[in-house]
Amino acid sequence: MLDFLRTAVSRARSALHLDRVDDDFRQELASHLKALTEENIRRGMQPDEALRQAHVRLGSMAQLREENRAWQGFPFLDTLAQDLRYSWRMLRKSPGFHVTAIATLALGIGANAVVFAALNAIVLRPLNVARPESLYSIHRTGDNAANQSYPDYLDLRDRNRSFEDLAAYNFQLVGLDAGAGAARAWGVAASGNYFDILGIQPRLGRFFHAADEHGPNSAPYIVLSYGYWHVHFRDDPNVVGRIVQLNKHPFTVIGVAPPEFRGVLLIFNPDFYVPMVNQDLTEGGNALNDRGNRDAVFLTLGHLKAGVTPAQAAADVNAVWAAIVKTYPDNHGPSTFALARPGLYGEFLGRPMRTFLSALMSLAVLILVAACANLGSLFAARATDRAREMALRLALGAGRLRIARQVFTEALLISCAGGAAGLWGAVLLLRSLRAWQPFPQWPLNVPLTPDGTVYVVALLLALASGFLFGAVPVAQILRTYPGDVIKSGARSTAGPRASLRDLLLVGQIAICAVLVTSSLVAVRGLARSLRGGFGFQPQNAIVVNTLLDMAGYRSDQVPAVQKRMLESIETIPGVSAVALVDRLPLNGDEGEDRIFRDDASDLRPANAATTADVIKISPDYLRTAGTVLRTGRSFTPHDDRTAPRVAVVNQEFARQMFGSPVDSVGRYFKLRDGIHIQVVGVAEDGKYGNLTEDPKPAMFLPILQSPASDTWLVVRSQRDASRLADAIRGKLKELDPGLPSFIQTWDNAMGLPLFPARMATATLGVLGLIGAMLSVTGIFGMAAYSISHRLKELGIRMALGAQRSQVLKASLSRPFRLLAFGSVAGLGLGILASRVLAFLVYQATPRDPLVLAGSVLAMAFLGLLATWIPAQRALSFDPLVLLRED
Repeated sequence: MLDFLRTAVSRARSALHLDRVDDDFRQELASHLKALTEENIRRGMQPDEALRQAHVRLGSMAQLREENRAWQGFPFLDTLAQDLRYSWRMLRKSPGFHVTAIATLALGIGANAVVFAALNAIVLRPLNVARPESLYSIHRTGDNAANQSYPDYLDLRDRNRSFEDLAAYNFQLVGLDAGAGAARAWGVAASGNYFDILGIQPRLGRFFHAADEHGPNSAPYIVLSYGYWHVHFRDDPNVVGRIVQLNKHPFTVIGVAPPEFRGVLLIFNPDFYVPMVNQDLTEGGNALNDRGNRDAVFLTLGHLKAGVTPAQAAADVNAVWAAIVKTYPDNHGPSTFALARPGLYGEFLGRPMRTFLSALMSLAVLILVAACANLGSLFAARATDRAREMALRLALGAGRLRIARQVFTEALLISCAGGAAGLWGAVLLLRSLRAWQPFPQWPLNVPLTPDGTVYVVALLLALASGFLFGAVPVAQILRTYPGDVIKSGARSTAGPRASLRDLLLVGQIAICAVLVTSSLVAVRGLARSLRGGFGFQPQNAIVVNTLLDMAGYRSDQVPAVQKRMLESIETIPGVSAVALVDRLPLNGDEGEDRIFRDDASDLRPANAATTADVIKISPDYLRTAGTVLRTGRSFTPHDDRTAPRVAVVNQEFARQMFGSPVDSVGRYFKLRDGIHIQVVGVAEDGKYGNLTEDPKPAMFLPILQSPASDTWLVVRSQRDASRLADAIRGKLKELDPGLPSFIQTWDNAMGLPLFPARMATATLGVLGLIGAMLSVTGIFGMAAYSISHRLKELGIRMALGAQRSQVLKASLSRPFRLLAFGSVAGLGLGILASRVLAFLVYQATPRDPLVLAGSVLAMAFLGLLATWIPAQRALSFDPLVLLRED
C-alpha cells in the first residue's frame, strides 16, 4: 500500500509539474548563492568565508524551498509523502502491535460488511429491472400479505387510475420432463403483461405477452430461466421451439430469460415462467374464476404513472377495493391496502425479521465501536510511551497540528489495512453463502454478491474507525507540555486522562457483555425450540411430498391413487404407521378459512366467528404424527364423501367456538360455503404457521371428504432413515415411474420454522465470539499497561515483604473493577436488547437464570484469561532488579 501511495504522490506531482518548479527554484537559489559568494570574494574574503557569509545572508535553503512550495499552493502532497514514510517506519518498528490492531479492525469491519451485505440484499437493493424506482406492489396492511383472487386482480388492474398497468404472478411446482424423465421444478405463473411491465429482454427467443392469452389453456408456452437452460439444456441455442412436458402436458419453449433476471422475489430462483391462464394444465384445476380463492395470485405489481405518489396510489387502490367489497360482500371483508417495493420481500418480512435485521446491524456496529475503543485505549497507552519522542519534536519546533496529522496518518494506514483485510474476508464468506440453499425442497437462496454500495460502506467504516481511535492520542498530544515531559521522563508521565482510558474499557466490556448475553439467550431459545411443544412429534418420521398433478392424475383419480400409496408404504418392513396430510404444520404452507356459528344465516366475512387453520388428513394421521387426541374420536375410512361432514378441532378452536373443549364433541359449525360440520374429536393445541405464534384455532378435515392432490406422506418407523427413504422411493416408482417426489426426515423438514432461531444463534454466537476476543485484548492491554507503569512501586512492595496476593490485588484491582462495572452495564443492556430475540427465537427469554449465570461466568472467565499473563509478569520480577533500574 505504501508503494502505491508513493507512486500516486509522484504521479500527482508530475501531473502538477511540481518537480519542475522545484528544480527551477533550486537553480535560482544556486545562482543567487554563487552571485553572493563572488561579491564577497571581490570584497577580499577568502572563498570558504565568502561562501559561509553568502549562506548566512541568503538564509536556510530548505526553509526557502518549503516557503516556495507553500506559495505554489501544493504543500499537502509533500507533507503527505513525509507522513506516509514516517508512519511506515513506525509500522515496521513495532509489527506485533500493528498486526494486532489491523486484525482487530478486520474483525469489526468484516462483520459489518457481511451484515450490511445481507441487509442490502434483503431490503435495500433495487430490482434489476427497468425503472425500479417507480415499481410498486400492493399488499394488505392488516396481515402484511399480498395474495388475492384472480378476479380481484383483474378489477384492480382495470379500474385503478394510478398504475400504468398491473401484472400478477404466483409460484407453481410441476413435474417438468425435458426428455430425461419428469422431475420437480419450481416456476412462476404470470399474467401475460408480466415481462412487458418489468422491461426485461430475453436471452433467446421471445417472452409471452397479453396478446398470447385467449382464455383458459390458450397459451401453452414456457420461458426457461437462464440457470435451468444452462444446466438441463447445456446452453443449447436451438432450445427455442422444443416441446417439454409439464405435468404430462406439452408446452413449447419460446424463450430463455437473461442470466441477471431471477424474478421479482430475489430469494426465489425459478426454473421457468408460464402464462397464468394455463392453470388447469399446470395445477389440475382452474381457480381463476373463483373470487373467493385468495391463493390464485401471490403478488400484484406495476409502475406508477408519472406524478403519482405511493400515498395517492394507495388511496386509489383502497377506493377500488371498497367498491369490490360492496359489489361482492359474500367473498370479501374490509381491508386497507398499502404499497411496497418488490424485491427480496424486504417490506413484507414482518416486524420480527425487520427488527432482527436492524438489531443485527446494530450489534455489528457495536463490535466496530468496541474495536475502536480497544484501539483508542491501546493507542493512548502507546502515545504515553512515546511521550518523550513527541516532546522532543515539539521542543525542536514541530507544530502540534503536524504531529497530530502524522498520528492520524498512522491510524488511517492501520484502518485502511484492517478494512481491506476485513472486506476480503467478508467477500470470501459472502461468495460461499451465495450458493447456500438452506431448504432443498424450495429454490430459495439469498443473492449475497456484494455490490458497489458494500465496498463504499466498508471504506467509510475504515476511514471513520481510523479517525475515531486516532483522535484519542491526538487529544493527548495537544495537551502535552514538552518541558514537563522532558523533566519527568516518559514513564512517569500521566499520559491520557485515566478517566478516558477507563471509560473506553468499560464501554468495550459492556458491548462484549451485550453480545455474550444475546448469544446465550439465542442458544437457550434454540434448545427449547428443539424440545418440542409443536403438537406433533417429528422424531423417527419421514415425510414424502407427492403432487399427483405432476403425473397427470385428475381430481377424480386422486383418492384411489392415494389409497394405493398408503397400502404400498405400509408393507415396508419396520413401518409402524403411515398417513396423508395436505400440508405439514410449520412448513410454510398456509390454509385458513372463516368459521361461522351453526346458527349463523348471514355468512359474510364480517360475521365470521373466527378463522382457523384447515388441515386435511387421512384416518391414521393423528397417531402417525404423534398428535394427542384429548377427547372424542379420530377419523375412520368410513368418513368419505358419502358420510356426513365431520372434523377434529384443536382445543383453542373449541374454546373460541364453544367455550370449553369438554363440551365440544357433537357440536356443529359452518364453513363459508354454508356446509355444516360436526365435531367428532378434540386434539391438543399445536404450532401451525410459525413457532412464535399465539395459540390459534385449527381443524382437521377428512381428506376422503375433501380430496387434495398435493399431499405429504408421513411414515413413522425406527428404521435407518436413508434406507427407509430408498424403500419408499422404490415403492413409489413401482406405482408410477413418472411421479416425482421429495423425501426427507421430518426433523429436516423442521429446518424452515427453526431457521430464524438457528440463524440468530449462529450469527449472534459469531458476534459474541468476536466481542469476547475484543474484550480479552482490551482487558489484557489495560492490565499489561497498568503493571508496566507500576513495576517500581510493585518492587518496593515486594521488597517490604508484601505477599503475592497483595501484589496481585494492587496490580489488578483496577482492571477488575472496570471489568465489573462494564459487565453489569452490559448485562443490563443485553437483557433489554435480547427482548428482540423473543420475536424470532421460540421461547427465548432474557430473564432465564441460566442465561444470567452464564453471562456472569463468561465475563469472569474472560477477565481471568485476559489478566493471567500480566499477573504472571508482575510476580516474576526480582524486586532488587526493579529497584536498581532508573
